[in-house]
Amino acid sequence: MFRNVRHMIYDLIEWRSQILSGTLPQDELKELKKKVTAKIDYGNRILDLDLVVRDEDGNILDPEQTSTISLFRAHEIASKQVEERLQEEKSQKQNIDINRQAKFAATPSFALFVNLKNVVCKIGEDAEVLMSLYDPLESKFISENYLVRWSSCGLPKDIDRLHNLRAVFTDLGSKDLKREKISFVCQIVRVGRMELRDNNTRKLTSGLRRPFGVAGNFLC
Repeated sequence: MFRNVRHMIYDLIEWRSQILSGTLPQDELKELKKKVTAKIDYGNRILDLDLVVRDEDGNILDPEQTSTISLFRAHEIASKQVEERLQEEKSQKQNIDINRQAKFAATPSFALFVNLKNVVCKIGEDAEVLMSLYDPLESKFISENYLVRWSSCGLPKDIDRLHNLRAVFTDLGSKDLKREKISFVCQIVRVGRMELRDNNTRKLTSGLRRPFGVAGNFLC
């Protein structure tokens, strides 16, 4: 309710500035005044305030100079206009909701949440742990990799992320759900020497990425 009233007040402030500018032609000025009075009557209605009856030019009718029948008819016309505006607003909102639901139903989106607790694998050096979704029938990955750098001490390289290694694979649509099989694949890449048993300091290498292991599990 507050947001609705705020938007209406902003509109009224802008229209008031246009009216006071004195630059509008008479026909546009008349239409703008009708627009202003319609907005005020609509705002009074949604706030459960009294309905103000007006003449064709938007001026408030004086009950001392207007007959009871004329006031009644003017009140009927004003009430009908406000009701039509309320129904129009309600219809527009329903259409927006229906379109939004239809769009969501046509292109549903799903997500997979992954929380990495530990890497129970004796590597001996630093490693990179890559997790992704894989279609074994098409022999291709269907997602990007979630990368975690793991130290030789058995902890994440970024110690601040300890117990906070989480990822969400998003935008999994109906096409992905129709796949016969989807696997969650974890790859381990060792980062260090060419050979773990190589202790010769003369030809010792470092920083080389070597495949170390892979594991997978069918999701569906």
